[in-house]
Amino acid sequence: MKKILDFSKPVYVLAPLAGLTDLPFRSVVKKFGVDLTVSEMISSNALVHQSAKSLKMLEKSPLENPYSVQIAGADEEVIKGAVEILNEIEGIDIIDLNCGCPVPKIVSHGSGSSLLKDLDHMGMMIHTIKRYSTKPLTSVKIRIGFDEKKPVEIARVCEESGADFIAVHGRTRSGKFKSEVDYDAIKKIKEAIDIPVVANGDIDSYEKAQRVLKYTGADGVMIGRGAIGKPWIFHQLKYGERKIDPSLMRKIILEHFGQMINFYGDYGVVLFRKHLHTYSRAGYRNASEFRDRINRLSEPEAVRELIEKFFDPSNLLAMSLEKADI
Repeated sequence: MKKILDFSKPVYVLAPLAGLTDLPFRSVVKKFGVDLTVSEMISSNALVHQSAKSLKMLEKSPLENPYSVQIAGADEEVIKGAVEILNEIEGIDIIDLNCGCPVPKIVSHGSGSSLLKDLDHMGMMIHTIKRYSTKPLTSVKIRIGFDEKKPVEIARVCEESGADFIAVHGRTRSGKFKSEVDYDAIKKIKEAIDIPVVANGDIDSYEKAQRVLKYTGADGVMIGRGAIGKPWIFHQLKYGERKIDPSLMRKIILEHFGQMINFYGDYGVVLFRKHLHTYSRAGYRNASEFRDRINRLSEPEAVRELIEKFFDPSNLLAMSLEKADI
């Protein structure tokens, strides 16, 4: 069997973020440095019921190799059914179980981080995927507890239930996205289990990623929100470049725009506005005027022309050249 991921060196993973890490965004970060992309979280129940929206979310770019699909669920039979559907789809290398999502809607259904309240049940869900999946790898995305921190106990259940590797968000469910990330907990997990551990949580710069890797001993880092507005962070990590060339920044933004139009058609212009608002905050002149104009345009070529002009390196404030890797 071919080696899907090489954990002999740090592995860089794009975290799934609803509404943000769609196929166009994933294809861009894959082209410019990420090792592993993960689908947006998909309900196992929706898969079993053949939801058109969920099936659409499974689509991948030809560049996405390897590719992981993340599912959420808490019912053994439903999880089994979802896995059997995924088994029939080519191009999926990993099935990942979400045991970390803190969103009330997900938790109320017993999925996501709710599984951390019953580790025996969580283990059963992981084992079900491992037993029925024909894909090369099974992984789990966890937090370090629901209300109480139990990092090592949770990680050991993942390992014993058949996970090939885990991604650890260093907060409890109650910590959501605001509490301080506990990198000590990730370090303890890495020291306690034998499968690879990918660190996640507030990794928003090249320097932060390097510090987290060194401190925790993790086998890789997973970056989500830290890549929104600066997907070039994966290029920096892959090629060891602390600073990013502004010309490459523009190239990546244009690539992202092109992929949005290819996937969504002209409506991609509207969907891309939120990304342009974020990209423009990297320290460019007349950013507020740019955002106002973008909000009024809907024709792809006009938007592309404006992107090329606004994100020209000459429009980047001199002081921002030192901050291009933030």
